[in-house]
Amino acid sequence: MPVSTLEAAVEQVLARIDGPIRLGLPLGLGKPNHFVNALYRRIKELPERPLTIYTALSLGRPRPGNELEQRFMGPFFSRVYGDYPELDYLDDLDCGELPEHVRVEEFYLQPGSQLNNDLAQQRYISLNYSQVAGDLLRKEVNLIAQLVARDPERPGRLSLSCNPDITLDLLAAARAAGRMPLCVGVLHDGLPYMPGAAEVDETLFDLLIEPADHSQLFSTPQMPVNAQDHAIGLYASALVRDGGTLQIGIGSLGDALSAALLARQADNAAYRAVLDELQGPARWGALIDREGGLEPFSAGLYGCSEMFVHGLLKLLDGGVLRRAVYPDLRLQALADSGALDAEGRPRSAQALLDGGLPQLLDGATLAWLQEHGLLDAGIRFDGERLLLGDGSRIPARLDQPALQASLGCARGGVLAHGGFFLGPLAFYARLREMDLGQRGQIGMTAISYINRLYGDEPLKRRQRRDARFINSAFTVTLLGASVADQVQGGRVLSGVGGQYDFVAQAHELHGARAITLLRSWRESGGEVSSNIVWEYGHATIPRHLRDIVVTEYGIADLRGKNDSEVIAALLRIADSRFQDELLAQAQAAGKLPRDFVLEPAYRDNTPWRLLVVQGEHPQLFREYPLGCDFTAEEQDLLRALRWLKSKLRLSEIFELGIATLFDLPKPADYAAHLQRMGLGQPAGLREQLYQKLVLAGLKATAVA
Repeated sequence: MPVSTLEAAVEQVLARIDGPIRLGLPLGLGKPNHFVNALYRRIKELPERPLTIYTALSLGRPRPGNELEQRFMGPFFSRVYGDYPELDYLDDLDCGELPEHVRVEEFYLQPGSQLNNDLAQQRYISLNYSQVAGDLLRKEVNLIAQLVARDPERPGRLSLSCNPDITLDLLAAARAAGRMPLCVGVLHDGLPYMPGAAEVDETLFDLLIEPADHSQLFSTPQMPVNAQDHAIGLYASALVRDGGTLQIGIGSLGDALSAALLARQADNAAYRAVLDELQGPARWGALIDREGGLEPFSAGLYGCSEMFVHGLLKLLDGGVLRRAVYPDLRLQALADSGALDAEGRPRSAQALLDGGLPQLLDGATLAWLQEHGLLDAGIRFDGERLLLGDGSRIPARLDQPALQASLGCARGGVLAHGGFFLGPLAFYARLREMDLGQRGQIGMTAISYINRLYGDEPLKRRQRRDARFINSAFTVTLLGASVADQVQGGRVLSGVGGQYDFVAQAHELHGARAITLLRSWRESGGEVSSNIVWEYGHATIPRHLRDIVVTEYGIADLRGKNDSEVIAALLRIADSRFQDELLAQAQAAGKLPRDFVLEPAYRDNTPWRLLVVQGEHPQLFREYPLGCDFTAEEQDLLRALRWLKSKLRLSEIFELGIATLFDLPKPADYAAHLQRMGLGQPAGLREQLYQKLVLAGLKATAVA
């Protein structure tokens, strides 16, 4: 039932649902913010109508931590986010003003955004992504609202576009249980129309709000990739096997991996040269040969990732993602046998026979071939012979030369499956400019299909051969446990999401590996610390599921190793500034022999060595390898502000008087930068100090 206004839709919801409203919203991009805000404002006036919002990734503009960040972010946010409607409930949650009769429960938080929000921390739900739909069904969600896309060429159909992930699973389960929630769709003209499993009939929605929303979609700008991240991406890329399966996590480490895979494909000589300089093949050559490779991709990869990230789209455009998978086990077996070419066309009738199809055709086999596009739909049986479209009759045998001209392309092949997408504005623009056939190669679908093996397991096992599930952690213990969602003391940084789902798959699928990307050290407030530690008060992935860990210094294969071997492998890829302390802790715990000696070859794991490699191979260490949303001055300023944040505690600057310690460049040398920060003509002591700090950061991070 189309409704023309948000207010009319809200009144319909209130009239159709008695009592408490239990609202399920997609994570991330698919939230219909205008509708949610209208409903929330109305509910705030009705304390007798409790509202619970179940969701994840409630997206809002990042909050600046200090005045310098505010000066930088303000103009940038205005340009990038435009009229994006902020979520009113998120603002109230951040300010501690959420009404008592309204609850917000999330299973994945915008990273770092709610670290100090007690209410958000208390109401966080720790779930694997694959468990969410079942949890929502148990909680009897009675309202779903989601942004949807429309294509004028496909009347009566809508696309769940960026978020079929949980919606498809939840609606299927609710339908089976006889408890269908009220469904509200909000058209958005900026959402790409994704065909396939993401398509639904328009009648699915009880209320459809139009005209379409024209506001800016939320975007995640491309952030810089430093030398540390690039080195990690390069090592990890060498573990990806041609013809295999790829899953990539979120963030700059995923961008670094994507950039390395693109270089492996398009600039292989330079790719090999930088890995040689990093001593990857010399130290881990046997592992690379066994699990991955250094050659360009001949067969190509298939992508299977809960989040279809910008890097995967770049890999698709770059010809790395080109191994198609098919929605039918028999058809997939033909593809695996080599009977189908890259476009899904049978190489010959004989290739179909070699792939296991029977020589003598019966009605069921003919129907199957036609259903999947492999034979002309006009062919039919005429007695015991086949009647072709030109009127000729031939024996009902697949080896007949006359059938060669009737062969067609297999239907339903996709190069990547994804559950949701979120990315920079250029990512959405690229999806929109693709034709429907190109977008159809990206199979947006239910999260149960991607994150689990259960259901269609034989087909998934065939599709997901040689899978590499690649995610990141911020801490790894010397015994192999990894931490990605929660800091010590219980505060949740983000959430488990699908990381555990993919690690579990890696241990169940033949030939699969779970690869954890880890920056070996970090710096904050001038203090440098190791991200490889002896122990930690929480684990996202327990040590019994340890597999491969990659840092900027190399690769540690932990699967099947005993504890002392695991410790030794991780020490070899730890930063050398911390190796002795870690070694001593392991020995004190009795987990490493007293006579253990770390080989001298691994004692030069320093950031300075990486900077030398970066200087020799700048083309593979680009700061924004997948594109950039910042102007040239903004890139310099972002680099400077990040440096300041790592070195200084800005809250203490006035007490320390630290700006006076720098030998600063002249303001005129960075006039455009200072003008961008509103510090071209500083007024008063505070702005003079800020100008000095910005100049200090610009000098320290200047690119030669």
